Amino acid sequence: MEIRSRDNERIRHARRVRDGREDRLIFVEGLRLAEECLRSGLEVTMAFHRAGGEERQQRLLADLAGRGVACHEVATAVLETLSDTVQGQGMILLARRPEAVAPEKARLVLGLDRVQDPGNLGTLLRTAEAAGVDGVVLLAGCADVYSPKVLRASMGAAFRLPVLAAADADALQSLAGRMGLALAAAAVAGECAYDAHEWCKPTLLVLGNEANGVSPELLARCDHRLRIPLAHGVESLNVAAAGAVMLFEAARQRRVSAAHQGAQGGQ
Repeated sequence: MEIRSRDNERIRHARRVRDGREDRLIFVEGLRLAEECLRSGLEVTMAFHRAGGEERQQRLLADLAGRGVACHEVATAVLETLSDTVQGQGMILLARRPEAVAPEKARLVLGLDRVQDPGNLGTLLRTAEAAGVDGVVLLAGCADVYSPKVLRASMGAAFRLPVLAAADADALQSLAGRMGLALAAAAVAGECAYDAHEWCKPTLLVLGNEANGVSPELLARCDHRLRIPLAHGVESLNVAAAGAVMLFEAARQRRVSAAHQGAQGGQ
């Protein structure tokens, strides 16, 4: 039976999840994210969809039904009140929040210190996955990694990357020590250029807050402070852009090293 009231209890429940008022659940909107959610093996508790829909939506609904998920058809006007986007795609899932699991082996980990803009955080997660990062650590003060806006910007990377939390600089330093990672931080006045750093050595790279960068306390604990040389008059890069520059330099160095080792092994 189609849900036609925005005051329906299931709709109110979904709205609480969307607004971050249900700690154990996340709000997943759109066909692409719904597909990524299912591929990643998250436990979906409920689905909402509009009537009809394209073949892609029908495949999703069949998959959900096969998993025993309750799928509720919702009137378009009601679904629009639930949507977190201007133009929704007619598909919303509620899923269990993923458990934080440390990667078994890590050579490159991204740490984020009070990155508050959801678009920046989601972009950094997407970039980290593309660059081969083994996991991400969020310090207190970061945006919620599973908020709807972060999920959209990450294009599903938040479902696949191991994401851990560290309360403060002490916890991050302790985590890096347990994982055998050197601590490196992006810093405008860093003593080492980012492309001179030896990225093939196990490293935890810390990027900081959009306005203030990495906290002075955390900077002081880092083994390396890395700068990106900029043209005269340019003060800094957006944190997501800086992250992309550094992480793909790490990926480049690792590719070169692997190719060199392969060539030596073939001789």
